[in-house]
Amino acid sequence: MVQTPEDRQPEQDNVLVYGINGNLIKARTKNQEILVTSYEENDLIFAEGPAGTGKTYTAIALAVRAWKNKEVRKIILTRPAVEAGEQLGFLPGDMKEKLDPYLQPLYDALRDMIPAKKLEVLMQEGIVQIAPLAYMRGRTLDHACVILDEAQNTSLPQLKMFLTRMGKDAKFIITGDTSQIDLVRKSDSGLARCMDLLQNIKGIAFVRFDSNDIIRHPLVKKIVAAFSHLPASGSTPAPAKASAKSAKAAPAKASSTETSSGAEPSTRST
Repeated sequence: MVQTPEDRQPEQDNVLVYGINGNLIKARTKNQEILVTSYEENDLIFAEGPAGTGKTYTAIALAVRAWKNKEVRKIILTRPAVEAGEQLGFLPGDMKEKLDPYLQPLYDALRDMIPAKKLEVLMQEGIVQIAPLAYMRGRTLDHACVILDEAQNTSLPQLKMFLTRMGKDAKFIITGDTSQIDLVRKSDSGLARCMDLLQNIKGIAFVRFDSNDIIRHPLVKKIVAAFSHLPASGSTPAPAKASAKSAKAAPAKASSTETSSGAEPSTRST
């Protein structure tokens, strides 16, 4: 049944965008609602949390709404061109064809909210721009809603470069999942460090998504929960035998040190 505007009236208050075929796109979880509120009250928002929580989708809906309401002139979406643990090698085609696979999730979200032909026109006119993060260097992004997706795959210098692109009347949203870092060295990820550095600056908001916000298949929540028991990204648990051996060796080493130096045992960790 097709709903008339009157039928939809009770639901209109929290609708972000009317998508394709009249679909209502709105915040569906508590932290999605917090993201919407944070966007209205701040110019820079970090949204961090696990897969399937709608961070990027909600951010893009906010950008589309801002453009439709003439609050911004452009929508700019970017993400680092980092492969998810695979080496894809040489890709055929021109530059756009090489980079499009990395940016496909952003296209998918936009196509839910803007008709395909209109989106093509908007992209040709530069009103909607989708580009790898490296293409942001040197730009000043005025009157735009700018979204950096997959920010966990950026270094601290890259994040600084991106954030300092912010121009007049711009809104920036950074989304990422620190549990899914695809960089060769996980420690190179700058997202968590960047959030810590900017924590106390007025005008910047931080929204932490969790498993309660997952809106994909019900199994996704269980999968995320199962993987959450693994060590932090980039670390590996020590073998049990090695740990036991180290525990036995430690007192002997401490005793040897005390005998040779004649000093009191130290409580300082090494």
